[in-house]
Amino acid sequence: MTSSGSPILTVRALNRALLERQLLLRRAALPVVDAVEHLVGLQAQSPMDPYYGLAARLDGFDPEELSGLLASRDVVRIPVMRSTIHLVSARDCRGLRDLCRPVIERSFRGNHGKRLPGADLPRVAELAARLVAERPHTFHDLGRALAEEWPEYAPQDLAMAARALLPLVQVPPRGLWGRSGPAAHTTAGHWLGDPGPGTAPEGATAPEGPGHATEPGAVLLRYLAAFGPASVKDMQKWSGLTGLRAVADGLRPGLRTFRDETGTELLDLPGAPLPDPGTDAPVRFLPEFDNIFLSHADRARIVASDHFRRIWRVNRAAPTVLLDGFLRAVWRLDRGPDTTTLVVEPFETIRRAERAPLEEEAARVLAMAAPGSKHDLRITGTG
Repeated sequence: MTSSGSPILTVRALNRALLERQLLLRRAALPVVDAVEHLVGLQAQSPMDPYYGLAARLDGFDPEELSGLLASRDVVRIPVMRSTIHLVSARDCRGLRDLCRPVIERSFRGNHGKRLPGADLPRVAELAARLVAERPHTFHDLGRALAEEWPEYAPQDLAMAARALLPLVQVPPRGLWGRSGPAAHTTAGHWLGDPGPGTAPEGATAPEGPGHATEPGAVLLRYLAAFGPASVKDMQKWSGLTGLRAVADGLRPGLRTFRDETGTELLDLPGAPLPDPGTDAPVRFLPEFDNIFLSHADRARIVASDHFRRIWRVNRAAPTVLLDGFLRAVWRLDRGPDTTTLVVEPFETIRRAERAPLEEEAARVLAMAAPGSKHDLRITGTG
């Protein structure tokens, strides 16, 4: 069937396409940095989320490898899409931050910026850059230091101005597996060893090669490779950017088009995978802020509308379970003195055929999350 000359893709067809491109139909044998770049970053608002997200996607994933990449500055934690913290490669870091600067500044103006009338923001940014070059600062400490110069403003608002105006990365031990630490910041240029004024920290090296293209059109093509087929509204939801219609129209001659079952136009890369809608989908445990849940205006391809509110809880997303390719349960780890229990709360009765794969995948999660503990699985409310 077609609508306006474009083939129609069912919800299930879109689901399987999304899972394939998200490396969730089968675990991929990819290096960690390659996977992070293919996914155009992983949301990392909760420091351990990328570990669980990559464990669901990569064959033989070792969380200590990702910790090592953070320590060696091959990947970094920085606000980019939607003005939220993401784990991105060093090669993508500055380009994605430049692209998302309007999103971050818009968020600042709509909140903390209202409480800084008359502030000399360029001077705030200049002083903040000097402070975080001397040593990484938490926002609490940075705000207090800036307030010594501008006592008429609240320290938190001044720190958020620095976040909006400077490409601030969170430095280890924040985000290290099983260790973490306070969110302390320095500039991406200082951390990654950009040439220019100032001296980079000892051991920092500029990333080799051009990395991935991060111009608006190139990023939309990367988005389609990881999340497509998708509408312009989907692209805007994922990035937080506005005005992407003109960018998408400029790409249109090189793209193919579809429609979803509501008639919405979807753009896609020529030759991008569209698996059979009947393809089996494995059970996967995903973190609370996985981008698969956050990157489309219409989430029907990944979660039923009546399940959405069971996942999104007071501005936080619960960790989720993919059953037959859709988010149909939430999970948590209950850590006791001797035993760690993985608790699964399904939204509907788990089918008999799903029970063994669910138990197998739960065992993988527990082995990574609690290697020195006894393990237990509890499934609640299955009828």
